[in-house]
Amino acid sequence: MVAFRVSMTIVVNLCILLSILVSNCSSFPFFSNDIQDDENDTDSDAVMTALRDLGDKLFGEPNKDTGVAVSQWDPESELNPEELGKYAEGDILFRRTNEDLTRNGLKNASARWPKGVVPYEISPYFSQKDRAMIMSAIDEYHKLTCVKFVPRTGSEPDYVMITNSNSGCWSSVGRLGGVQELNLQSPGCLTKKGTVMHEMMHAIGFLHEQNRWERDQHVSINWQNIESGRENNFEKAKKQQTDAQGVGYDYRSVMHYSSNAFSKNNQPTIVSKVHGVKLGQRDGLSRKDVQKIRHMYKCSKRRSVN
Repeated sequence: MVAFRVSMTIVVNLCILLSILVSNCSSFPFFSNDIQDDENDTDSDAVMTALRDLGDKLFGEPNKDTGVAVSQWDPESELNPEELGKYAEGDILFRRTNEDLTRNGLKNASARWPKGVVPYEISPYFSQKDRAMIMSAIDEYHKLTCVKFVPRTGSEPDYVMITNSNSGCWSSVGRLGGVQELNLQSPGCLTKKGTVMHEMMHAIGFLHEQNRWERDQHVSINWQNIESGRENNFEKAKKQQTDAQGVGYDYRSVMHYSSNAFSKNNQPTIVSKVHGVKLGQRDGLSRKDVQKIRHMYKCSKRRSVN
């Protein structure tokens, strides 16, 4: 009888241990390249509406003043280089050549890339060191998500052209159709891998974390510290526009701006409601960034990663 009780105790403990292991594994799964496409994608509709609300602020041309600001950026500062831009929310730019396309069919601007494949070309004017940083960012997307950035063969009509003009760090949002630029001014925008990944995350369809509709539950905005004329960079998306993919607010998202973004007096413009939490980082994708990308692109087929 004693032996039976001991055996049952062992079995129960093993079941509990197995349950914990399965739970931990499923909380942060890794996936293969298999992606389900949905042409009637509600995620795209939400981003489309958010972009439409930005209106004329979306459209423009690369800005030399932004280039000067980024060239003078100090990597030791609290700011990220993309926060120095004069574009919508700092780094979102739709070229005037795309204006008719995006005004008449903005859904295309927020569409997912079919099967998660993003053809790209890289300007020949990047240094070997800069190209290595771009490839490091691409490798992290390949390791952690099912989105694949692949060199363009010449036949793909829709692709991202990665350029390095002296106009800052910027990208459009989602797949436009045709060629679309993603600019990484050297060296500022290529100092940290996360800056490259930030712009790439725009290109695959994501907006900024601090503009989520429920952000006031998590951070406070110090409007009195914001540079005059830049207040619209802190406008919240409407609830129906969120692209959070069912993932909670992420203080550490690569898409979250720093505490001093767009500050006129070097005082915080964004403050976490959780004491001691630093806002944003540019080391790479956060755990929740990965979850959001996997959800938007409907990654499937779990696989193990060492």
